Amino acid sequence: MANVKRKASPLAKIDKEIMAPRESGNAAPARALEVIKKGLAISVGESLVLELNAIVDLGETESTRNLIRNFFLAEKYKRGTAKAPSEKVVHAAVIGAGVMGSGIAQWLSSGGVTVILRDVSREQIERGLADIEKTYALAVRRGRVSDERAKEGRARIVASTAPMELRDVQVVIEAASEKIDIKKEIFRDLSMKVGPRTIVATNTSALPISELAACTISPDRVIGLHFFNPVSRMKLVEVVVGKETSEETKERSLAFVRQIGKLPVVVRDGPGFLVNRVLFPYLVEAAALFENGVGADKIDNALIKWGMPMGPLRLIDEIGVDIAVDIASTLEKAYGQRDHAPEILGKMREANLLGRKSGAGFYKYEGKSQTPDESLEQWRRSTARIGHPERSEESLKSPTVGDREIPRSARNDIVDLAHRLIFLTINEAARCLEEKVVESPEDADYGMILGTGFAPFRGGPLRFADHFGLKKVADEMEQFARSDEKFAPCELLKKRARNGTTFYES
Repeated sequence: MANVKRKASPLAKIDKEIMAPRESGNAAPARALEVIKKGLAISVGESLVLELNAIVDLGETESTRNLIRNFFLAEKYKRGTAKAPSEKVVHAAVIGAGVMGSGIAQWLSSGGVTVILRDVSREQIERGLADIEKTYALAVRRGRVSDERAKEGRARIVASTAPMELRDVQVVIEAASEKIDIKKEIFRDLSMKVGPRTIVATNTSALPISELAACTISPDRVIGLHFFNPVSRMKLVEVVVGKETSEETKERSLAFVRQIGKLPVVVRDGPGFLVNRVLFPYLVEAAALFENGVGADKIDNALIKWGMPMGPLRLIDEIGVDIAVDIASTLEKAYGQRDHAPEILGKMREANLLGRKSGAGFYKYEGKSQTPDESLEQWRRSTARIGHPERSEESLKSPTVGDREIPRSARNDIVDLAHRLIFLTINEAARCLEEKVVESPEDADYGMILGTGFAPFRGGPLRFADHFGLKKVADEMEQFARSDEKFAPCELLKKRARNGTTFYES
């Protein structure tokens, strides 16, 4: 009997996996487990009282209020405010059969829209159709759609490398390479081929809509419809209004997005729009921390424990290092150093370490497993420490990131490492509100929740800032800014911190 191993209790496994969220501020999973465990040893009546008390307690938490609020926001964005019914879109075209173009074509076809999918490359068309086939096959396998409905969806897509008649198409979505010159040429061509009421949209993630519209004969019918990858799973579409986009085009586009089962957030044209603009300072700072010695696991785990669905370095791997560098370059031209891609990202791109799609980036990907990529050590500059749970004397010294000293307030523990990055999203979201890129804090917060998975129970960057305390956020950022100006809080954030006001009235 000496070597007999006792089988671990199923509750013990659940206990280990579910207690971690308590650190992130979402106490519900841990409290539910507590009720289950205690309920096993007491009567049904007593366990029901225990459950009721837990529900009442959790109902008073900020996390619960945020999740309830998110539910009502989803209903708001689903319904919209349009008073007059809009015509149903039955015929659309997608220009570009890459990952995004094929994903958009598949989604439209699954919603009953016939789609012309066009690309100049036969090879790209074939890859795009193969990706569409995989998406439909997966949907059938998971029971989301019947085999018959999948066949009907596939049949709605007509793919071609040759020019096709587009005058009867109601919406054209350009999803070509993120190169402004290529997109301009496409828009010039489309302008001459589409009908007099056709909406001409671009799926660009960062390039200016108004610049593309200027290449057409009807800039009032040009708009941005920025879908997110993977299209079949991401609900958000940024509806980007250019300088000359008409109200009719905006309203028809909003109705179209809702028709196909997506949730639209209206944003004003500007580099990065809302989501990428708010996200990228967070991503490039995480890459800079890694370059200067902070471990990939430490960075990513800190943000996961805080409540994000994945860490920032893993997210760069999912986006693609090459795409991340291109977007950061576009944003840096507009917003400066806070979007500057650290040198390591350029070196990773040159070495074809592009993330998941190339098999390696910040992590190596083999099947479902991922491990830190040790080959990146050659490009890291030093060893830095941010925070130390034991509060040793060593941890209280002043570590640096490159030439920058990390303020003491930001190096105490994992939570403060998360805040260092999250504060950048707060600041950029506040700028978007300040500059009227979005009309309301709800637009900024819900866009980030839908577009990036920003911890839903935190309520979004601005809601979290209100709860954390705007003065505390501004003070922390001022400390960071002493050695790195990109942390300087924007005027709106400083003003509300000084006045004791918040982004939300309640």
